[in-house]
Amino acid sequence: MKNPEAQQDVSVSQGIRMMFYVMKPSETSFQTLEEVPDYVRKATPFFISLMLLELVVSWIRKGKPSGGLDDALASLSAGIMSRLPRLFSRSIELTSYVYIWENYRLISLPWDSPWTWYLTFLGVDFGYYWFHRMAHEVNIMWAGHQTHHSSEGYNLSTALRQSVLQIYTSWVIDNLGPLELILNTPSHHRVHHGRNRYCIDRNFAGTLIIWDRIFGTFEAENEKVVYGLTHPINTFEPFKVQFHHLVNIWTTFWATPGFFNKFSVIFKGPGWSPGKPRLGLIEEIPEVEGKEIPFSSSASQLLKIYVLVQFALMLAFYEETFADKAVLSQVTLLLRVCFIILTLTSIGFLLDQRRKAAVLETFRCLVFLMLCRSGHLKPCLSSSSFAFEIFFSICIAFWGVRSVKQLVSDPWR
Repeated sequence: MKNPEAQQDVSVSQGIRMMFYVMKPSETSFQTLEEVPDYVRKATPFFISLMLLELVVSWIRKGKPSGGLDDALASLSAGIMSRLPRLFSRSIELTSYVYIWENYRLISLPWDSPWTWYLTFLGVDFGYYWFHRMAHEVNIMWAGHQTHHSSEGYNLSTALRQSVLQIYTSWVIDNLGPLELILNTPSHHRVHHGRNRYCIDRNFAGTLIIWDRIFGTFEAENEKVVYGLTHPINTFEPFKVQFHHLVNIWTTFWATPGFFNKFSVIFKGPGWSPGKPRLGLIEEIPEVEGKEIPFSSSASQLLKIYVLVQFALMLAFYEETFADKAVLSQVTLLLRVCFIILTLTSIGFLLDQRRKAAVLETFRCLVFLMLCRSGHLKPCLSSSSFAFEIFFSICIAFWGVRSVKQLVSDPWR
């Protein structure tokens, strides 16, 4: 018997409540795996609506948006890159879960029992606490998780550096009173994202802050939080945002003498080195003054508008690719993924004002035209194909001239 309340279409009420985990057990319990909705896709329009609401509220309260366009695009880029592997295969975690359940489960709990839902909720939240804590305290796991912490801003777009389902609402909420004792509130999570010494490796909870209180990792917000990594990366280029710490691990691994020390570089804390405690020394964390200015792009406003337009076009192709992945060939999927990654990289180069940014953007626009001509990439409206070709031809001419000027003025750049 199937769950009578299970449905593929999410109502407005459910969509809003989904953002804040206010769903009934009967709405999120399913008999078969096929019935489980794609929560990321279902939540996307509601999440975007909340981002726009945040923008409006911040503009009204502060006279400016919360965070910069460059930082928001870097967060969106990280979110997009994190989902691209799903175009080719099922996620490792889902496949592993199904395999373990089918071969090693000890008991089968009734899928439609509220008790199953509540026990599962506590179990998942408890497991998330320890996974999240390990992601901070085990260097090789931190190499992946640091992407989520690399933003020096703190708004809804920051959630996209890891997951669109983790909602951060620090722009309105200061303190939730008695709920601060039980829930992982915005105040507690602000501390988790801080690079102040008192914030490091604190408040790992997903939903319930009780785990941090039980295991001694809780810290209340008691001074202005400065967001980001302890050593800011100062870039919007997506590959550096994603993988810079892996490069650091690789370099440190080969520079550290001794087999066991090399092993410790990988599996002890990010701040460890020979002779130090497992998580490193807190006094080596750079002090913050509260007056730090977040890294921002030096690109002109006109260039930022251009970047935003190109990002919006790429986002439309990205959404279309996920919607049509069942009917697209593997070659088309691969070429589209390569184009999306190329676009995100070029946008990062332009925002960073990197050398050869003009060359890369010229190449990207050429790739777009070739993919369109070969049928691997199509505009959302077939009637707009000619307009797209004209637009990208103009872009090629513009960036091509910029590339030639740069090469003539400094051929070694």
